[in-house]
Amino acid sequence: MNDTPTLWSAPHQAAWPGTLEGPAETSRRHFGLAAPRSMIATWRERIRVRRALRQMSKANPHLIDDIGLTRQQVEAEIAKPFWQEQDECREDAG
Repeated sequence: MNDTPTLWSAPHQAAWPGTLEGPAETSRRHFGLAAPRSMIATWRERIRVRRALRQMSKANPHLIDDIGLTRQQVEAEIAKPFWQEQDECREDAG
């Protein structure tokens, strides 16, 4: 067995009651992936919205006017990469 002291063997880091883990391990497990998951969900939503705009602009261009956007606004939004934020052009139009 390895008797080398580890971070968790330090006396100042007591385990949470009923677990063998310290507070850092528990929070890392529960919250460590929250930010990346949120970012990926945001990127997927941007992709979905931009695909819908592209499809709408080709199949039913008259609907672009109905949702209060100009053709230039739609083309600019469609051209953006998924990591770039959406413009709030709907608020500007109203």
